Amino acid sequence: MATELNRIRRGGLNCWQLHHRGQTLVIAEQGAQVLEYGRDGEPPILWLSEQAAYEVGQGVRGGVPICWPWFGALERNPDSVQRQYQLHEPPAHGLVRQQPWRLDEEHIDKEQVQLIFQLAEHGDHQHFSPVTPTLTVTLSNTLTLSLSNHNHGNRSVTLSQALHTYLAVADSRQITVHGLAHTPYVDALDDWQTRQDDQPLQLHQETDRLYLQLPSQLHVEDPLWQRQIQLTCRGSHSAVIWNPWIKKSRLLSQFAPDAWQRMLCIETARVLDDVLTLAPGESHEMAVEIRDNGSFQP
Repeated sequence: MATELNRIRRGGLNCWQLHHRGQTLVIAEQGAQVLEYGRDGEPPILWLSEQAAYEVGQGVRGGVPICWPWFGALERNPDSVQRQYQLHEPPAHGLVRQQPWRLDEEHIDKEQVQLIFQLAEHGDHQHFSPVTPTLTVTLSNTLTLSLSNHNHGNRSVTLSQALHTYLAVADSRQITVHGLAHTPYVDALDDWQTRQDDQPLQLHQETDRLYLQLPSQLHVEDPLWQRQIQLTCRGSHSAVIWNPWIKKSRLLSQFAPDAWQRMLCIETARVLDDVLTLAPGESHEMAVEIRDNGSFQP
Protein backbone atom coordinates (compact mmCIF):
# COMPACT_ATOMS: atom_id res chain seq x y z
CA MET A 1 0.00 0.00 0.00
CA ALA A 2 1.35 3.43 -0.95
CA THR A 3 2.02 5.99 1.75
CA GLU A 4 -0.62 8.72 1.87
CA LEU A 5 -0.60 11.94 3.88
CA ASN A 6 -3.80 14.00 3.67
CA ARG A 7 -5.47 16.95 5.34
CA ILE A 8 -8.81 16.04 6.92
CA ARG A 9 -11.33 17.58 9.34
CA ARG A 10 -12.52 16.12 12.62
CA GLY A 11 -15.39 18.28 13.77
CA GLY A 12 -13.94 21.78 14.10
CA LEU A 13 -10.29 20.68 13.98
CA ASN A 14 -7.87 20.48 11.08
CA CYS A 15 -5.93 17.21 11.14
CA TRP A 16 -3.38 15.20 9.22
CA GLN A 17 -4.15 11.58 8.35
CA LEU A 18 -1.26 9.27 7.49
CA HIS A 19 -1.48 5.77 5.98
CA HIS A 20 1.81 3.87 5.95
CA ARG A 21 2.72 0.17 5.89
CA GLY A 22 -0.76 -0.98 6.92
CA GLN A 23 -1.05 1.55 9.74
CA THR A 24 -3.19 4.63 10.21
CA LEU A 25 -2.22 7.73 12.20
CA VAL A 26 -4.26 10.90 12.77
CA ILE A 27 -2.74 14.08 14.23
CA ALA A 28 -4.62 17.27 15.09
CA GLU A 29 -2.98 20.58 14.29
CA GLN A 30 -4.35 21.86 17.61
CA GLY A 31 -1.79 20.82 20.19
CA ALA A 32 0.02 18.59 17.66
CA GLN A 33 -2.01 15.88 19.38
CA VAL A 34 -1.85 12.36 18.02
CA LEU A 35 -5.49 11.25 18.06
CA GLU A 36 -5.37 7.77 16.55
CA TYR A 37 -2.81 5.07 15.89
CA GLY A 38 -3.21 1.42 15.03
CA ARG A 39 -2.73 -1.33 12.50
CA ASP A 40 -5.47 -1.59 9.90
CA GLY A 41 -7.99 -4.31 10.78
CA GLU A 42 -6.72 -4.73 14.37
CA PRO A 43 -7.74 -3.18 17.71
CA PRO A 44 -6.33 0.35 18.11
CA ILE A 45 -3.08 0.87 19.96
CA LEU A 46 -4.07 4.33 21.19
CA TRP A 47 -7.40 4.92 22.91
CA LEU A 48 -9.62 7.77 21.74
CA SER A 49 -12.84 8.54 23.60
CA GLU A 50 -16.09 7.66 21.88
CA GLN A 51 -17.33 11.00 23.28
CA ALA A 52 -14.34 13.02 22.06
CA ALA A 53 -15.14 16.65 21.19
CA TYR A 54 -13.26 18.17 18.28
CA GLU A 55 -13.57 21.86 19.11
CA VAL A 56 -11.13 24.73 18.77
CA GLY A 57 -9.86 25.76 22.20
CA GLN A 58 -10.89 22.51 23.87
CA GLY A 59 -8.64 19.52 24.52
CA VAL A 60 -9.54 16.15 23.02
CA ARG A 61 -9.83 13.18 25.39
CA GLY A 62 -7.50 10.43 24.21
CA GLY A 63 -4.55 9.88 21.90
CA VAL A 64 -1.37 11.63 23.06
CA PRO A 65 -1.84 15.20 24.33
CA ILE A 66 1.37 17.17 24.95
CA CYS A 67 1.70 18.52 28.52
CA TRP A 68 4.15 21.44 28.46
CA PRO A 69 5.81 23.46 30.06
CA TRP A 70 4.32 21.94 33.18
CA PHE A 71 2.50 18.72 33.96
CA GLY A 72 -0.73 18.50 35.95
CA ALA A 73 -1.62 21.38 38.26
CA LEU A 74 1.02 24.11 38.25
CA GLU A 75 0.91 24.33 42.05
CA ARG A 76 1.92 20.65 42.30
CA ASN A 77 5.14 21.32 40.39
CA PRO A 78 8.48 22.11 42.02
CA ASP A 79 9.10 25.76 42.92
CA SER A 80 11.65 26.03 40.12
CA VAL A 81 8.80 25.50 37.64
CA GLN A 82 6.08 27.45 39.46
CA ARG A 83 7.96 30.71 39.88
CA GLN A 84 8.40 31.16 36.13
CA TYR A 85 4.66 31.75 35.59
CA GLN A 86 2.40 34.40 37.08
CA LEU A 87 -1.05 33.33 35.89
CA HIS A 88 -4.41 33.92 37.57
CA GLU A 89 -5.82 30.50 36.65
CA PRO A 90 -3.08 28.39 35.12
CA PRO A 91 -4.59 25.55 33.07
CA ALA A 92 -3.87 21.95 33.95
CA HIS A 93 -1.08 20.35 31.90
CA GLY A 94 0.46 23.55 30.61
CA LEU A 95 -0.03 25.92 27.72
CA VAL A 96 0.25 24.13 24.38
CA ARG A 97 -2.54 21.54 24.27
CA GLN A 98 -4.98 24.03 22.75
CA GLN A 99 -2.47 26.06 20.74
CA PRO A 100 -2.14 25.80 16.96
CA TRP A 101 0.91 23.94 15.66
CA ARG A 102 2.14 23.69 12.09
CA LEU A 103 3.61 20.83 10.10
CA ASP A 104 7.08 22.26 9.47
CA GLU A 105 8.78 19.34 7.69
CA GLU A 106 7.81 15.99 6.22
CA HIS A 107 10.21 13.24 5.17
CA ILE A 108 8.67 10.24 3.42
CA ASP A 109 10.29 7.08 2.09
CA LYS A 110 9.34 3.41 1.81
CA GLU A 111 10.59 2.55 5.29
CA GLN A 112 9.31 5.41 7.39
CA VAL A 113 7.55 8.77 7.54
CA GLN A 114 8.79 11.59 9.73
CA LEU A 115 6.61 14.63 10.49
CA ILE A 116 8.01 17.61 12.42
CA PHE A 117 5.63 20.01 14.16
CA GLN A 118 6.34 23.47 15.60
CA LEU A 119 4.14 25.92 17.45
CA ALA A 120 2.48 28.20 14.91
CA GLU A 121 3.57 31.83 14.84
CA HIS A 122 0.01 33.12 15.28
CA GLY A 123 -0.54 31.24 18.52
CA ASP A 124 -0.88 32.96 21.90
CA HIS A 125 2.69 32.71 23.20
CA GLN A 126 2.67 35.62 25.63
CA HIS A 127 3.17 33.44 28.71
CA PHE A 128 5.71 31.06 27.22
CA SER A 129 9.28 30.68 28.37
CA PRO A 130 12.19 31.23 25.95
CA VAL A 131 12.20 27.49 25.25
CA THR A 132 10.95 26.28 21.87
CA PRO A 133 9.23 22.84 21.81
CA THR A 134 9.24 20.63 18.72
CA LEU A 135 7.34 17.38 18.21
CA THR A 136 8.76 14.81 15.79
CA VAL A 137 6.45 11.96 14.83
CA THR A 138 8.15 8.96 13.18
CA LEU A 139 6.09 6.09 11.79
CA SER A 140 7.90 2.97 10.56
CA ASN A 141 6.72 -0.40 11.85
CA THR A 142 6.50 1.39 15.21
CA LEU A 143 5.40 4.86 16.33
CA THR A 144 7.98 7.15 17.92
CA LEU A 145 7.09 10.52 19.44
CA SER A 146 9.95 12.86 20.30
CA LEU A 147 9.47 16.12 22.20
CA SER A 148 12.52 18.38 21.84
CA ASN A 149 13.24 21.58 23.75
CA HIS A 150 15.75 24.29 22.87
CA ASN A 151 16.48 27.21 25.19
CA HIS A 152 17.14 30.22 22.97
CA GLY A 153 17.07 32.68 25.88
CA ASN A 154 19.80 34.07 28.13
CA ARG A 155 18.70 32.42 31.38
CA SER A 156 18.20 28.86 32.59
CA VAL A 157 14.67 27.49 32.38
CA THR A 158 13.09 24.61 34.31
CA LEU A 159 10.04 22.78 33.02
CA SER A 160 8.04 19.61 33.50
CA GLN A 161 6.39 17.83 30.61
CA ALA A 162 4.68 14.64 29.45
CA LEU A 163 3.56 12.78 26.38
CA HIS A 164 0.17 11.89 27.89
CA THR A 165 -0.31 8.55 26.13
CA TYR A 166 -3.71 6.85 26.32
CA LEU A 167 -3.25 3.17 25.45
CA ALA A 168 -6.20 1.09 24.27
CA VAL A 169 -6.71 -2.19 26.16
CA ALA A 170 -9.34 -4.92 25.99
CA ASP A 171 -10.10 -4.73 29.72
CA SER A 172 -8.03 -2.71 32.19
CA ARG A 173 -8.86 -5.24 34.94
CA GLN A 174 -7.01 -7.96 33.04
CA ILE A 175 -3.78 -6.23 32.00
CA THR A 176 -0.35 -6.33 33.67
CA VAL A 177 2.32 -3.64 33.38
CA HIS A 178 5.81 -5.13 33.57
CA GLY A 179 8.86 -3.07 34.54
CA LEU A 180 7.46 -1.18 37.54
CA ALA A 181 8.30 -3.63 40.32
CA HIS A 182 10.72 -2.26 42.94
CA THR A 183 10.38 1.22 41.42
CA PRO A 184 9.43 4.07 43.79
CA TYR A 185 6.36 6.11 42.98
CA VAL A 186 4.43 9.02 44.44
CA ASP A 187 0.78 8.14 45.00
CA ALA A 188 -1.35 11.16 44.12
CA LEU A 189 -4.36 9.45 45.72
CA ASP A 190 -2.63 8.84 49.06
CA ASP A 191 -1.53 12.31 50.14
CA TRP A 192 1.39 12.23 47.69
CA GLN A 193 3.23 9.65 49.75
CA THR A 194 6.13 7.66 48.27
CA ARG A 195 5.43 3.97 47.85
CA GLN A 196 6.98 0.92 46.19
CA ASP A 197 5.56 -2.44 45.05
CA ASP A 198 7.40 -5.72 44.64
CA GLN A 199 5.21 -7.08 41.83
CA PRO A 200 4.23 -5.95 38.31
CA LEU A 201 1.31 -3.52 38.30
CA GLN A 202 -2.25 -4.78 37.97
CA LEU A 203 -5.23 -2.46 38.32
CA HIS A 204 -7.90 -3.02 40.96
CA GLN A 205 -9.01 0.56 41.66
CA GLU A 206 -8.44 4.18 40.65
CA THR A 207 -4.73 4.65 39.99
CA ASP A 208 -2.74 7.88 39.76
CA ARG A 209 0.97 7.28 40.33
CA LEU A 210 4.08 9.25 39.42
CA TYR A 211 6.88 6.73 39.00
CA LEU A 212 10.52 7.72 39.39
CA GLN A 213 13.81 6.05 38.42
CA LEU A 214 12.18 4.02 35.65
CA PRO A 215 13.90 1.52 33.37
CA SER A 216 13.94 2.40 29.69
CA GLN A 217 11.27 -0.18 28.76
CA LEU A 218 7.80 -1.03 30.02
CA HIS A 219 5.55 -3.80 28.71
CA VAL A 220 1.76 -3.89 28.85
CA GLU A 221 0.48 -7.47 28.74
CA ASP A 222 -3.06 -7.62 27.34
CA PRO A 223 -4.19 -11.28 27.39
CA LEU A 224 -7.68 -10.70 25.96
CA TRP A 225 -6.26 -9.08 22.82
CA GLN A 226 -3.33 -11.51 22.93
CA ARG A 227 -0.75 -8.80 22.56
CA GLN A 228 2.01 -6.96 24.35
CA ILE A 229 2.62 -3.23 23.90
CA GLN A 230 6.24 -2.24 24.49
CA LEU A 231 7.11 1.34 25.45
CA THR A 232 10.76 2.34 25.06
CA CYS A 233 11.70 5.73 26.47
CA ARG A 234 14.73 7.95 26.28
CA GLY A 235 15.47 11.29 27.89
CA SER A 236 13.10 10.47 30.74
CA HIS A 237 13.27 8.59 34.04
CA SER A 238 9.71 9.25 35.18
CA ALA A 239 6.23 8.30 34.04
CA VAL A 240 2.64 8.73 35.18
CA ILE A 241 0.27 5.76 35.33
CA TRP A 242 -3.41 6.73 35.41
CA ASN A 243 -6.80 5.07 35.25
CA PRO A 244 -9.85 6.85 36.75
CA TRP A 245 -11.81 3.63 37.48
CA ILE A 246 -15.54 3.75 38.17
CA LYS A 247 -16.40 6.73 40.37
CA LYS A 248 -14.14 9.36 38.82
CA SER A 249 -15.13 8.33 35.30
CA ARG A 250 -18.58 9.79 35.96
CA LEU A 251 -17.01 13.20 36.58
CA LEU A 252 -14.76 13.43 33.52
CA SER A 253 -15.61 15.30 30.35
CA GLN A 254 -15.65 13.44 27.03
CA PHE A 255 -15.54 10.16 28.94
CA ALA A 256 -18.17 7.42 28.96
CA PRO A 257 -18.97 5.94 32.41
CA ASP A 258 -17.44 2.59 31.41
CA ALA A 259 -14.50 3.94 29.37
CA TRP A 260 -12.07 3.21 32.22
CA GLN A 261 -12.25 -0.44 31.17
CA ARG A 262 -10.83 0.34 27.70
CA MET A 263 -7.85 2.58 28.48
CA LEU A 264 -4.67 2.99 30.47
CA CYS A 265 -2.49 6.09 30.52
CA ILE A 266 1.27 5.59 30.64
CA GLU A 267 2.70 9.07 30.28
CA THR A 268 6.38 9.45 29.41
CA ALA A 269 7.39 12.43 31.52
CA ARG A 270 9.83 14.72 33.27
CA VAL A 271 8.12 15.37 36.62
CA LEU A 272 8.91 15.94 40.32
CA ASP A 273 12.65 15.32 40.90
CA ASP A 274 13.01 14.50 37.20
CA VAL A 275 12.10 17.99 35.95
CA LEU A 276 14.18 19.36 33.09
CA THR A 277 16.51 22.36 33.48
CA LEU A 278 18.00 23.87 30.32
CA ALA A 279 20.90 26.32 30.37
CA PRO A 280 20.99 29.07 27.71
CA GLY A 281 21.57 27.47 24.31
CA GLU A 282 20.97 23.94 25.63
CA SER A 283 18.67 21.38 23.98
CA HIS A 284 17.02 18.17 25.18
CA GLU A 285 14.97 15.39 23.63
CA MET A 286 12.44 13.13 25.35
CA ALA A 287 10.96 10.30 23.30
CA VAL A 288 8.79 7.21 23.49
CA GLU A 289 8.60 4.39 20.97
CA ILE A 290 5.34 2.43 20.96
CA ARG A 291 5.58 -1.09 19.57
CA ASP A 292 3.01 -3.85 19.24
CA ASN A 293 4.99 -7.01 20.03
CA GLY A 294 2.07 -9.37 19.44
CA SER A 295 1.62 -12.30 21.79
CA PHE A 296 3.14 -11.83 25.22
CA GLN A 297 6.25 -13.82 26.04
CA PRO A 298 7.03 -13.87 29.80
